[in-house]
Amino acid sequence: MAPRMAPLLALSLLALWTSPAPALGGANDAEDCCLSVTQRPIPGNVVRAFRYLLIKDGCRVPAVVFTTMRGHQLCAPPDQPWVDRIIRRLKKISAKSKLYSS
Repeated sequence: MAPRMAPLLALSLLALWTSPAPALGGANDAEDCCLSVTQRPIPGNVVRAFRYLLIKDGCRVPAVVFTTMRGHQLCAPPDQPWVDRIIRRLKKISAKSKLYSS
């Protein structure tokens, strides 16, 4: 029975490691927080949305959470140039879509 549980346990740990975790005792306990951030740049063309998770919001690790086209959430450091480039690109796309929908 133990050998059957090992792959399930490994998959569960991987899911916990890569996904945002609930905040611990912050201003908004329902808010998700990142346990760590990736230093490896994320390809901007796979990102469709972003949001900030900051210390002032009750998170221990400040992060930008990017949501990919497939719905995955990736935590990135807010102070990296590649993160700024992706955010600027997303804001530009959003501004264009609002302009054309008016």
